[in-house]
Amino acid sequence: MRVLVAGASGMIGTRLVARLRADGHDVRALVRREPRTADERRWDPEAGKVPDDEVATCDALVNLAGAPLARLPWTNARRAGILESRVLTTTLLADAVAESPSPPSVWLNASAVGIYGDRPGERLTEASARGTGFLADVVDAWEGATAGATEATRVVLARTGLVLGPGGALAPLRLATRLGVGARVGPGRQGWPWISLADEIGAMVHLLTSSQLAGPVNLVGLATATSEDVTRSLARALHRPHLLVLPRPVLRLALQDAADDLLLADQAVVPERLLADGFVHAHRDVRSAVEAALTGH
Repeated sequence: MRVLVAGASGMIGTRLVARLRADGHDVRALVRREPRTADERRWDPEAGKVPDDEVATCDALVNLAGAPLARLPWTNARRAGILESRVLTTTLLADAVAESPSPPSVWLNASAVGIYGDRPGERLTEASARGTGFLADVVDAWEGATAGATEATRVVLARTGLVLGPGGALAPLRLATRLGVGARVGPGRQGWPWISLADEIGAMVHLLTSSQLAGPVNLVGLATATSEDVTRSLARALHRPHLLVLPRPVLRLALQDAADDLLLADQAVVPERLLADGFVHAHRDVRSAVEAALTGH
């Protein structure tokens, strides 16, 4: 296939592009700067400019663009950036797909399990209602921005959990643990939906190439894990202590509602639709996923 990717420079985008190319696909990356290679194409979301010819000639479109959530604290300006960077780019691509004389057959758009909010004691599938909170509002608007393209192409919303890879959200936890200050986050009992980087990429390729799924799909691991499972697995793999505690009040004082949305939310998210479609995870538990992240796999 010819695949057009927005947001190709991040941890997930870089690995996805490499995997698609290794599988023999022709990948073009949308960049905001001047193109440096033959497989880059410039776009300007703020100016509403996307190369229509690339949308019309690609078989699959992937959008991973969005301001990072882990840049803290969430000031008013960062909140606006988190929302606008997602809705703006997604709306622009939706319009381009809807207006294209030859739209791609599939559009995989990034999304997040943040849409479920804090839901202790619930088993969360793609059929579960949206929750409350800033992230739930952001993801709801983000997914809604794809609506204009749903009649033109198969739109898949990849609701991703904590991706355990060499960078991303695991990086600050890894650094703290290496320095000997690995800690339980809040009560430690809250469910953290996770997925290994290898399975995140594998699931995306599966959805692009071998699935007829449309709409939301949870990209999370097989086994439910608590936040303490994640931080303790990290400490064990790095052979470092895990003795400290970051209390809920301290987290809320430092991070305000970002603490509730990112660290303290309790979510037992299951990959129901992904499993029903035949996807097989490479990492079946959080410990093996953490070890793979530390070795760069």
